Amino acid sequence: MAEIVRMPKLSDTMTEGVVAKWHKKVGDKVKAGDLLADIETDKATMEFESFQDGVLLHQGVNEGATAPVDSILAILGKEGEDISALLKEGGAPAKETRKEEPADKKEETKGEEAPAKTESAPAAEQQETASDSRVKASPLAKSIAKDKGIDLSKVSGSGDGGRIVKKDVENYKPAAGRAASSSAPAVVGQESYEEVPLSQMRKTIARRLSESKFSAPHFYLTMEIDMDNAIAARKAINENSEVRISFNDLVIKAVAMALRKHPKVNASWLGDKIRYNHHIHIGVAVAIEEGLVVPVLKFADARNLSQINEEVKVFAGKARDKKLQPAEMEGNTFTISNLGMYGIEDFTAIINPPDSCIMAVGGIKQTPVVKNGQVVPGNVMKITLSCDHRSVDGATGSEFLQTFKRYMENPILMLS
Repeated sequence: MAEIVRMPKLSDTMTEGVVAKWHKKVGDKVKAGDLLADIETDKATMEFESFQDGVLLHQGVNEGATAPVDSILAILGKEGEDISALLKEGGAPAKETRKEEPADKKEETKGEEAPAKTESAPAAEQQETASDSRVKASPLAKSIAKDKGIDLSKVSGSGDGGRIVKKDVENYKPAAGRAASSSAPAVVGQESYEEVPLSQMRKTIARRLSESKFSAPHFYLTMEIDMDNAIAARKAINENSEVRISFNDLVIKAVAMALRKHPKVNASWLGDKIRYNHHIHIGVAVAIEEGLVVPVLKFADARNLSQINEEVKVFAGKARDKKLQPAEMEGNTFTISNLGMYGIEDFTAIINPPDSCIMAVGGIKQTPVVKNGQVVPGNVMKITLSCDHRSVDGATGSEFLQTFKRYMENPILMLS
């Protein structure tokens, strides 16, 4: 007997999904465990396997289309089986989100609206004729004026009774103001644009960050970090280790250790209460083509630099391939966003709910600094902590940054 396969709820926040790709076509035999389709959720693109055997009798959602959770994704059954009753029983219809018809095609499909547009053309012609009738001009003069874009009301006629004739139009010279406008540069290009429907990921990013920015009262704390010792320590570690650690690995480790000393920063705002987390799960923002994902490094304070480096690399690879699972992007208690590798010196970031703080990390810049009363070359990194003032006060955030600074400027403390 044929069975309906419904759009699965693949994450706790998923309300609809996009069929990114079908791996089976109508008429194909499907076994339990076979890959049926790739489903794009609000967080990632996930492989969806069939839970039953049968022949694929119906695809309820086209590739690139969106359908709500629990609507008909597919129908499996015996070859040739009648599924009309199941289709009537059905679910919410899918809606196209990826493919848009060209504007001219959309106008053609409006049906009854098309005649209305064609009727408006004679009216425009009548208006133009009425306007021309107020000016005495020969038909040839009107034709030449129309071709040249000349307003006949501004032309003086030399014919009988002031009638405008051919030579009047040909000899017409615009006024000074009009001449100035005609000397504008010629158009050398054509305006164009492309409209791309929002992906499920981009929709979620827009919704969550808008909610965060406009509901959480952000304040910002910026600090400069002397990176000379961090640069030397990283060089020494990489010369004596198979794993080449990055400055971002040092930042993650220093943040994790500072959070252990300042648990009030490791907090979550829950509306009617504040949760002070005893565990430290750090979200690491990763940029991909469609936006931003934040895989979560669990129990970051218990990991050494090599472990942090290896796990972040795995997350980055999965993010680029859209293979991150929802569980790998949940549970964050603090987030780090690092744009230093793009040459950004400093910036502010929007808090990633339910975190109370996010740290924006800029690049390392060589600049003159004062040491022991002398101006010498130095390496400085700027960081900015965005805080939710509902759960973290200025003094609390400042104390956290002081501890973070101490770890970054004395990396040996992170290795003990």
